[in-house]
Amino acid sequence: MSEPNILLTRIDNRLIHGQVATQWNGTIGANLILVANDSVAGNKMRQNLMDMAAPNGVATRYFSLQKTIDVIHKAAPRQKIFIICENPEDVLTLIKGGVPIKKVNIGNMHMAEGKRQVATCVAVNDADVQAFREIQERGVELEIRRVPTTPVEDTSKLFA
Repeated sequence: MSEPNILLTRIDNRLIHGQVATQWNGTIGANLILVANDSVAGNKMRQNLMDMAAPNGVATRYFSLQKTIDVIHKAAPRQKIFIICENPEDVLTLIKGGVPIKKVNIGNMHMAEGKRQVATCVAVNDADVQAFREIQERGVELEIRRVPTTPVEDTSKLFA
């Protein structure tokens, strides 16, 4: 069985929105955007809004974390997959479930109560930091970058 062709996994608490969809997708050339998110998987209205933001000619799927784990290995090689998750805990769940993620792009993690700003668009709490640490320990590359045209920020800031 061939490995699913996952081009990039991105953490963005807004999931699919205009700038991400077009800029990242244009850069990596995915033909399938997979939103792995338990609440969106059952929310048709949010899916419809995200479909409007998705680039033309790109398929979208909205799966729960468990369904992603269950079906990712059935992906055809021609499916060039861009996975989007809401937070690092969800990414870690996918990795622990056997989803072969090699690189995680950290995009938007908004400021919220109990979080601290560590990079331009990234605010974390202790649970996030723990998840990032575990993702990194599993040999997955982390990259903080909002859009492809902005410079990569230093990921050591996550653990400061």
